[in-house]
Amino acid sequence: MIWRLVVLSGVCVLLHCAEARGEDGRSRGGRTVTFRRTQQDESQGQVRTRSRRDATFKPSQGPPFKSCRHPLTPAEHQVLGDNTRETGFNGDDGSYVILTWVGDGTGVILVLSTISAPIDSFLQGGSSRLYRSTDYGKSFHDISHHINNTFIKEEFGVSVGPGSSVILTADTPVVDHPGGIIFTSTDAGATFKFIQLPFHLAQPITYHFLNPDYLVALSIDGGLWLSLDFGAKWTKVHDGVHSFSWGGGINLFFSYSQIDTVEAEERGDLLLKRTKDLGKTFTTIHEDIYSFGYIGAFLFFSVMEDTRSPRVMYFSSDQGDTFSKALLPSASTEQFYSILDGDEDMLFMHVDNPGDTFFGTMYTSDDRGILFSKSLERHLFDGQRKSDFTNITSLRGVYLTNRLGEDGRIRSVVSFNRGGTWRQLTKPENVECGEEVKNCNLHIHGEHSRNNLIVPMLPLSEPTAIGLVIAHGTVGDSLSSSQHPDVFVSSDGGYNWRGTLRGPHHYGILDSGGLIVAVEAQRDVQVKTIKFSTDEGQCWKSYNFTDQPFFFAGLASEPGTKAMDVSVWGFRPEEDGQPMWVAVTIDFQSLITRECNDQDYEEWLAHSTNTQDLDTDGCVLGVKETYRRLKKQSVCRNGRGYVVKKKQSPCLCTREDFLCDYGYYRHVNTSECVRQPSTSNKTLEICLNGEEDELLTAGYRKVPSDRCEGGITPQLAVQTVIRPCGVKPSPAPSAKSTSPATHFDTPVSRFAFLICVCLPPIIYVQVFFIFFRNITSAACVFQREKLVLILVCAGAGIIVLVAIVSAVLTVRRVVYRNRTPAYRFSNLQILDDDICNTADLESATSSNGTACLQDSDDDLIG
Repeated sequence: MIWRLVVLSGVCVLLHCAEARGEDGRSRGGRTVTFRRTQQDESQGQVRTRSRRDATFKPSQGPPFKSCRHPLTPAEHQVLGDNTRETGFNGDDGSYVILTWVGDGTGVILVLSTISAPIDSFLQGGSSRLYRSTDYGKSFHDISHHINNTFIKEEFGVSVGPGSSVILTADTPVVDHPGGIIFTSTDAGATFKFIQLPFHLAQPITYHFLNPDYLVALSIDGGLWLSLDFGAKWTKVHDGVHSFSWGGGINLFFSYSQIDTVEAEERGDLLLKRTKDLGKTFTTIHEDIYSFGYIGAFLFFSVMEDTRSPRVMYFSSDQGDTFSKALLPSASTEQFYSILDGDEDMLFMHVDNPGDTFFGTMYTSDDRGILFSKSLERHLFDGQRKSDFTNITSLRGVYLTNRLGEDGRIRSVVSFNRGGTWRQLTKPENVECGEEVKNCNLHIHGEHSRNNLIVPMLPLSEPTAIGLVIAHGTVGDSLSSSQHPDVFVSSDGGYNWRGTLRGPHHYGILDSGGLIVAVEAQRDVQVKTIKFSTDEGQCWKSYNFTDQPFFFAGLASEPGTKAMDVSVWGFRPEEDGQPMWVAVTIDFQSLITRECNDQDYEEWLAHSTNTQDLDTDGCVLGVKETYRRLKKQSVCRNGRGYVVKKKQSPCLCTREDFLCDYGYYRHVNTSECVRQPSTSNKTLEICLNGEEDELLTAGYRKVPSDRCEGGITPQLAVQTVIRPCGVKPSPAPSAKSTSPATHFDTPVSRFAFLICVCLPPIIYVQVFFIFFRNITSAACVFQREKLVLILVCAGAGIIVLVAIVSAVLTVRRVVYRNRTPAYRFSNLQILDDDICNTADLESATSSNGTACLQDSDDDLIG
């Protein structure tokens, strides 16, 4: 259990780091790659097929397509051969290696090779070696002696922070040792400093995303430790801590328990705290916390309001100063929740269907993370807690995912406006389906397929390679595991595709999209060839990088796509039967020597569908974006100084710039928002900062981060008033009444109304009794006109009614002034005390199971 929480908090921080970096758009986790050696058959020396895939299974070929191939000229082969470096790690039989890039553009790579000893071995833990390269992996040097040949942990041995900071964590036994050992470096691993910790680490040390001197650690006994000088000195700031996460600025959030337990059934006793001054003072945000997380600009946490009721989710967009309940329409106590993605503008949330259906509904939030609207039904979430939801980072607003149809088939859909609308992918331009296929579309393999060993890689895109997407897929009516996956490429962010490589491959993007590399994925065949393309996969060349093939482990290149070096990692069986790790680094800069100039670039309008309406063509999320990007026919290098350039102009608002508001959904095959039947006659309670308001909705709301101006504002023919806090509407005046309104437009009536509004309840109740008695007695004495009496009595009755309503509002405002902001749908508050706890939204990878799963929200945010 504790390791799940370790990963949860770690990934939360990584996501926040990615958000903070902004332009680069990648997390610190992207700097580290792990390669594991496939288990070998000792008798035959062959790679053993993994049990999850039947070795006798032979998938069929998909629809044929032609892929352009150009032969490598002898001169090109000679140039690449002269700039290819192979490193054999002789005598190193580590079971896996961890590659970590240090700094930006430094060329420094640290490689940790580790082998764990069997439990019955006389060794303690195992052994490891540390290597360092300063030339992008062309050569490596053993620097294990810099850390006294200390055995480094497998799980979180290497941590890289901002700048050139590195932390190595030793595998230190807890018994007979007062604390753990770390080695710190501020010069990209050239030198290391030995530090004895006063505690034993329970999870990786966490950097502050901007200041590498600020470190936070959690000890195995629940202590929260803070260092402000890069680990030289440590101070315990709190006990009983369960998990923590950096927030915005130097805000640090953590949950802690007042009792000595971290078991799931006890976590409802946690308290959520925040420190804004690095541990000097603390503020309690909420009690009865089950768990919490931080993603984008949102702090979210679940609260066990009652031990027999489901947990309730709260969100905050101001670092915990204020928070509100999440409003989740059509959610029952049997459903599970999972955050798919999020930034400072909105969140994507998956809500599982009850039971083991392997699908659910995707919702998108408003910019406060509170109001959620339906985005996609039957969204796939398999039994392995894997989602195929993918953010296409090479083009703004684009997301890919898979949905499970009513016929049980998986089909891919894409959204170009942040979940506003979804549609199937178009058929690749160079692929034709057979006549027996009714619907011919491209379907993309995601995490579900990778987990089942159907494909080796997920879809790949990079912010610096505008519009470029590389993915495995099949063409037909649906995604097929019986069809051999091929590699497809899109140059316009997913609008159009083309088949580029037959069969599964490992692939990578170099030189900001100017170069693509790929190695064929074969589990039981040794490799020696790498393929590369300079025109976004239209044509390929092949290069044999070694005369001695080896079993492939993976591709590695510097994060950020700026580099033109790529390393092919694997292992080669030796004569003594022991495998040896091998790294072959290829420098393509020696082949592509010309720097790009202005003539090599073109203006490209993103999201253009070549419509005749020039005003709306390319308008997505309220803005047109025109990029300056490399022409496909240009063979040159962008270089490390390449910066994405774009021009933006606002668009007129159209229906595409709006989502369905709370309680509405987009009708199938139309763009109209229709009221959900389940929300009719329900009340929406909105109590912000002690104030109540009436929510008037036309069924639509603008997509978060949409920047359109003017144009149209879609609305239903009849606007709907969703009453706040259960207040019923005032009775409408009778249509038959012909009495002039001026009867109440008198100084006396104005004075009476003023008293009703301004005086305390006890005073204005007395005033109304006196007022009513005087008026009615006067009317009875004189009895000049029955009409006068009727009107006066009716007026007094209305005034009394107004007074009562004012009194209720005054009392409610006093009560609500001290309450936290709340958004809730009234039918969600009807709970059965006998129902067990409901899983909720603590993660980005949903769980699947029954509502009574006690540990249902232990998934990862990702």
